[in-house]
Amino acid sequence: MTRTVAIGIQSFEKIIANHYFYIDKTDFIREWWESGDDVTLITRPRRFGKTLNLNMLERFFSMKYKDQGQIFEELSIWKEESYRSLQGTYPVLALSFADIKEPTAFGTKKRICQIIEELYNQYDFLLDSGCLNEKEKESFGRITVDMNDYEAAGSLKMLSLYLARYYKKNVIILLDEYDTPLQEAYLNGYWKELVEFTHSLFNSTFKTNPYLERSLMTGITRISKESVFSDVNNLEVVTATSEKYEDSFGFTQEQVWEALREFGLYGEKQKVKDWYDGFTFGKKRDIYNPWSILNYLDKKRFSTYWANTSSNSLTEKLIREGGAAIKETMEDFLKEGRLCVELDEQIMFSQLDQNESAVWSLFLAGGYLKAVSYQFNEALGKEEYELALTNREVRIMFEKMIRGWIRSYGFAFEGKRVLIG
Repeated sequence: MTRTVAIGIQSFEKIIANHYFYIDKTDFIREWWESGDDVTLITRPRRFGKTLNLNMLERFFSMKYKDQGQIFEELSIWKEESYRSLQGTYPVLALSFADIKEPTAFGTKKRICQIIEELYNQYDFLLDSGCLNEKEKESFGRITVDMNDYEAAGSLKMLSLYLARYYKKNVIILLDEYDTPLQEAYLNGYWKELVEFTHSLFNSTFKTNPYLERSLMTGITRISKESVFSDVNNLEVVTATSEKYEDSFGFTQEQVWEALREFGLYGEKQKVKDWYDGFTFGKKRDIYNPWSILNYLDKKRFSTYWANTSSNSLTEKLIREGGAAIKETMEDFLKEGRLCVELDEQIMFSQLDQNESAVWSLFLAGGYLKAVSYQFNEALGKEEYELALTNREVRIMFEKMIRGWIRSYGFAFEGKRVLIG
């Protein structure tokens, strides 16, 4: 019987319990755990399963779900006894910054404080557990949406302490979409103020936290260590060009072919490949966009499902305010279909206005471009990339963006057509 495709569900438990269509990504649990990395940051384009994978990790490791491992019984991770015994054995703090899109620094900090307060509320049983002294109880009570920056900076570290003391085990921290508020800060002109706040929070949580067992963060962009991560020297960064977790996000071609067979759409495989294939992570090519594949399986027609889920406001700002050089480079790209550039996957928002390569870094991180080839120029000490548009869906989106820029900013791209390399 063909499974139901449920669109937009980010609850691992709900998908498995209801037998909705799901491609098994539980090997990611094993790969991450066996890496031994203290703090991991994984960047992937939007709608690539980051939130679902973090929810899966929480469902697997958290003591809240102890003795509820049956949900993993039909999945790859459950084949190994060592992992069956690991399920439900750690205190886990899971939080997301995905919805923090405020126009001011004040509003953004309030939203972060609100999220932390809600996290504390989940563990208010600690107040009556006998594990906290009177001063700690008072400190616990001050963690609210109105707490000051100093209290906010140390709040996750202190909650880690309380949980480690109660459970006699260090804490796993999962942070989804860490960079959403930082992108909004750049767009709305309060980057410096938010960086100072975020730097203190991240340093206390991920660097000087002796009660941290492991941590995993996800986002779209790799923000430079010189800003929010300057003191977090134990950070393992995994970007689109990294070989770790190559097939943990997105669908492989084999997985897509099998799904097409299940839904009676195998005869459309070449068109599906043209529309939704093309993403490359590390050395793994032929990674498909999961959001578009799920929508295609559900609706059985081709459309720009993924491309329609973002406003691209950050890239548009850089194009709009960029100089003549970036416009000329883009014109060459439209004519040739390929682009050879030097770029750094670390994005320094404080330098975006002066750095042409930032546009291409953002396009690569966002999934609009793929790295056809890459080499490190030892003589110049620079990373050189050959880039191309990812697939047909992205091409259609890109052409719409360019036409919009032409209308709005008078770019000299009339009559040009983007080619897929």
